[in-house]
Amino acid sequence: MLSRVADALYWMSRYVERAEDITRILTVNFHRLLDSPVEISEEAWRPIIGITGDDEIFRQHYDGYTAANVSEFLLWNPHNPNAVTTCIARARENARSVREQISSEMWENLNRLYFLVKNLDRAEAEASGPYEFFDQIRYGSWAFQGITAETITHGDAYEFIQLGKLMERADKTIRTLDVKYGEVRTLTGVPREGIESSLLISLLRSCSAFEAFRKTGVANLQATRVAQFLLLDQEFPRAVRFCLDRALRSINAISGNLISGESLRQPQQLNNPQRMLGRICAELEYLSIEDILDAEMHPFLDRLLLRVNQVGDEITRIFFNTQVILPGRGQQQSQQQQQAGSSNRRQ
Repeated sequence: MLSRVADALYWMSRYVERAEDITRILTVNFHRLLDSPVEISEEAWRPIIGITGDDEIFRQHYDGYTAANVSEFLLWNPHNPNAVTTCIARARENARSVREQISSEMWENLNRLYFLVKNLDRAEAEASGPYEFFDQIRYGSWAFQGITAETITHGDAYEFIQLGKLMERADKTIRTLDVKYGEVRTLTGVPREGIESSLLISLLRSCSAFEAFRKTGVANLQATRVAQFLLLDQEFPRAVRFCLDRALRSINAISGNLISGESLRQPQQLNNPQRMLGRICAELEYLSIEDILDAEMHPFLDRLLLRVNQVGDEITRIFFNTQVILPGRGQQQSQQQQQAGSSNRRQ
């Protein structure tokens, strides 16, 4: 497979997943604030920008973290490279460049999403409420992933699409857990009854994990158990460990290192993304949640996010090296690779 094709498939999937993640987090925050006092709701929008990692860009264009400002910035501000409308447009452009590698159903679904955001009447959407628009983006993203699984061969193209989705999911779950677990910790010394439960429910719903968590048999919402579930669960599809384990499986398949099921070739034959991601997965497998609670959680998640982003950089370097050498002009790098690297490293 050509590197430019793999690059486009990977980022097509990441952009679709990113758009869905942002609209889900916005939906959860809107619902949580319906029953919140004014003094809470006024400060509730700053963490949303913290989750996306675009606080510096936001402060360049807005004075306050209001619902209107945050929503406008995350949905369609042209200066935000990770706005929902920008993500959908980039996903469609990547899909258009590799039409021969994806199914017609995938293209039609993504095309519908693109024209939905392009032709949206913002004034009408803001007047009637954002929930319908959020639902259309989320359902469109879910449909895209389902259509992908059912309409293309599960070869290298499919694995690159899965890899993009899983790396993006791991990134967002780490960020969401970091920000919202920090909110729970700040409740020390203030009345906690009801507020802590509300924050933990919001954290779970921000990862589409509330019902899945309750079905684990945990009777009471506890920050420790919620963090353990979102970080270390092996069966929930948005848990960090699940995402990274599956991402490693996709890299192994792409690299041709799957022999007779799940067995790997010798370690010296592994490439850098496999080595780096393998180490992270091994550490998570033996991690005890008690070792990283309270004040240790943020440093741990900060380091984990950095390592996951470094894996993303190595994926770009190993699989998507689209540099060409022109006579007398040195190296010229594709715009897509430049965008990929900057988006992958955002903090």
